[in-house]
Amino acid sequence: MSYNISEIVSNFCIEGNVAAITPYGSGHINDTFHLKNTNPGLSGYLLQRINHHVFENVPALMKNVQLVTDHLKEKLTGIPGSSPDKEVLTIVSAKDKQCFFCDETGNYWRMYCFLKDTKSYDMVLTEQQAYEGGKAFGKFQLLLSDLDSGLLYETIPGFHNITMRLDRLNKAVLADPKNRIKDVLTELSFIIERADQMATIMNLGKEGKLPLRIIHNDTKFNNILLDMNDHEQCVIDLDTVMPGYVAYDFGDAIRTIINTAPEDEQDVTKIELNIPLFKAYAAGYFEYAGSFLSDTEVKSLSMGVLLIPYMQGVRFLTDYIEGDVYYKIHSPEHNLQRARAQFELLSKLEKNYDVLDQIIHNTAKKYIQITTEIK
Repeated sequence: MSYNISEIVSNFCIEGNVAAITPYGSGHINDTFHLKNTNPGLSGYLLQRINHHVFENVPALMKNVQLVTDHLKEKLTGIPGSSPDKEVLTIVSAKDKQCFFCDETGNYWRMYCFLKDTKSYDMVLTEQQAYEGGKAFGKFQLLLSDLDSGLLYETIPGFHNITMRLDRLNKAVLADPKNRIKDVLTELSFIIERADQMATIMNLGKEGKLPLRIIHNDTKFNNILLDMNDHEQCVIDLDTVMPGYVAYDFGDAIRTIINTAPEDEQDVTKIELNIPLFKAYAAGYFEYAGSFLSDTEVKSLSMGVLLIPYMQGVRFLTDYIEGDVYYKIHSPEHNLQRARAQFELLSKLEKNYDVLDQIIHNTAKKYIQITTEIK
């Protein structure tokens, strides 16, 4: 769909003028554009159309983003050597003083200051990158650990509720709107075999054994901006920041870091585990998170490593059965291809579960001991 970007931009309080407009990023949900400034001394901008079919209450979503970014900047201001405007997204207000703009067709738009001299990766290439990714999300959770999770709106109800995800899959299977069930019987059997086990984290939460915290909920590695030296700088894509369990964030990050192939790899024989990257991410994560996590939360992380690929596979398969209504696709079987890749990854993670679990606990013990000694 084409948009009159210049007209939309005119509704925001920008400095300078727009010199060029280019599509930006590789996200599945929102449409993003980089706006280059005519004045090289001024910042460019990122303009995003927020998908209001996915995020049904955009004003509440943007209230979340404003609350979280304000809190992060306030916390960083008190840390010597920090640069809040570089380490946290800065919202550009619309001319009506709102933090978003709704056009005449009902599309919602927001704008951020563009963080220059940064980069992101769809795949982790080095242990240094993995380590910095762990630091980024560990620090993100730590800085938000004293913000009341009850203040945040649930932008996608039940986003990581595996029971709800499986219920939706079951409804899709019964409806079979595109006559695709006959082609996914193996995948459905794989899902059913693991359904009870995958409710472990949610059950621990219901029993009061895991605290609800403010988490990112979409910790793909490309949601971290690194500086030009591959050091963590800023966590981005805050649409799903809401209450949840830390294992969700840890598991989703590992899902994209440990996999030797893209998340939609068609040749599943290429999917292997990069254990050194896992170990490096855990070290970076616990460098910050080790100061506030409970023992039960630490124990839940390895289960999160299994749960998130499982859940993502369920989501991809559900979308395929429903007729590809949620994720952008590039071929008729793209969502099925994605689901199969996730289930292959999960199979490899299950086979190496004991190794991964031991790495988590050894790393946690190391950093928690250091934190205790500092205190």
